[in-house]
Amino acid sequence: MRVLLFTYIIITLIKKLPEWLGTFQGSTFVYILGFFVMIPVAFLTCLIWPKVQLGINSLQHFIVGSGFVGIWIYSFLNRVLIPTGLHHLVYIPFQFGPAVVAGGLQPYWLKHITEYAASTKPLSQIASMEGFQLYGNEKVFLVPFICWAFYATAKKNKKKQTSALLIPAALTSVLTGITEPIDFTYLFAAPILWVVYSVMAATMNTIMWCFGLRGLMSDGAIGIASMNWIPLWSNHWHVYVMQFIVGIVCGLLTYFIFKLMIEKFNYVTPGREADNEDVKLINKKEYKEKMAQQKIAQQATGVAESDPYIARAQAYLELLGGSSNIEEISSCATRLRVTVKDPDKLGSDAQFKANKAVNVVHHGKAIQVIVGLDVAQVLERMQALIEKNGH
Repeated sequence: MRVLLFTYIIITLIKKLPEWLGTFQGSTFVYILGFFVMIPVAFLTCLIWPKVQLGINSLQHFIVGSGFVGIWIYSFLNRVLIPTGLHHLVYIPFQFGPAVVAGGLQPYWLKHITEYAASTKPLSQIASMEGFQLYGNEKVFLVPFICWAFYATAKKNKKKQTSALLIPAALTSVLTGITEPIDFTYLFAAPILWVVYSVMAATMNTIMWCFGLRGLMSDGAIGIASMNWIPLWSNHWHVYVMQFIVGIVCGLLTYFIFKLMIEKFNYVTPGREADNEDVKLINKKEYKEKMAQQKIAQQATGVAESDPYIARAQAYLELLGGSSNIEEISSCATRLRVTVKDPDKLGSDAQFKANKAVNVVHHGKAIQVIVGLDVAQVLERMQALIEKNGH
């Protein structure tokens, strides 16, 4: 659906309207269409969303009532959906909403933590419903081993640089539960590793649940210790020892799986970049930007050839002295307004006119190229070319 929508937008942007509607071409045309399209979409949403909500509620009821299967599904979805942001639909109704208990599991745990600490009964009996907040364990136990796999598979000449980035990232994950710098780095380079990580996280949490682990463990080690290990250790230490054993075993297994897959499929994980590239971790914003650029390149491959404005944009840019000669560029209704660094680098007026310009107006370094009503489309292509050239 997203690909179809993106293709439609690309086609709309390059679609040439009649000359008398030229002002409304390009991105302006998308805004106009969007206003009218959103009206029926809003009504359809009102009709369709209640059905979607029923589906979400049914999934929640299934997860709550299906024992270890539900724990695995919940943990898997909560991890694998992070790149889309849809994981919020998974954990929020459990942690802060009424999916299991009124008011959410987190407030419920904090309200009864003194009772749990004083009781000698197993946590699986006195807090049986508190198995849906174990997803901090993958941040404490799995992420460090994933970082180890990246270091082990890094090029020899990049190991020092790789370790300098991975050690702080691993410590941040273990202590605070913030995994973004690691997650989105290999998510872009090797998405299948993200699925493997999600499967291992769900499996580890489920095994811990089967051994009786319950609690508020959604953060890193600091949060887990303050809300679980420290107050409950005296009466429940045995289940926490088992938590560490399971976590370390699953971490080692994750390390070997990642190492094997990285070497077998030659994934470009941290430390395996080209020799002329620096080792770098990326965040969620950079990940989204890279994915957007990738989609634009894929979708625009067949579009650029039929784009009537590309050739004019390239010609005008060259006649203006190239990207490096442009200080500022904008447009009005019919004209490109350009401030150049060196007017001597400009092409002749005849050359501009040979590329469909109506005229050229010179005021020192301020240049106006009279293009016509499709100036907005030409400007967009020129700005894209300037950005592509690194200016």
